[in-house]
Amino acid sequence: MRLSKCVLIWVAVFLIARSVGAVAQTPAPEPGWIELPVAVMQGLDKITARISTFEAQVDQTVTFGTFSITPRACRKRPPTETPENAAFLEIDEQKPDEAEIRLFTGWMFASSPALNAVEHPVYDVWLLDCRSSSTNGQSSDPE
Repeated sequence: MRLSKCVLIWVAVFLIARSVGAVAQTPAPEPGWIELPVAVMQGLDKITARISTFEAQVDQTVTFGTFSITPRACRKRPPTETPENAAFLEIDEQKPDEAEIRLFTGWMFASSPALNAVEHPVYDVWLLDCRSSSTNGQSSDPE
């Protein structure tokens, strides 16, 4: 009799813990992302220790050192959600007298640049922001 009570209690605790765990592990619905046309990135030249900030329109290629970077999508979370920017990037390297090599294809997140990093001995590239318009060629000085 005592053994059956212990087994019954153990089974009840197990089932309750399992149902609570299942509720806690259910992911919340994914909030929408806002598609934007401009990816803002930074690049580090490890040889000269210079950091450059540059922008690229979605589906247009920009160069940084020997890299050719093409953002295929740039997305930002709505202002009511946790801040996050993500871009789907294709990064190729073109060395002189060599064929172009694809180094990276995938999503890069501004909040976690090391999550999907470009492995390269000379250059680092990471995403900063997604914008609705480019600021290249615009002056911040009042005229």
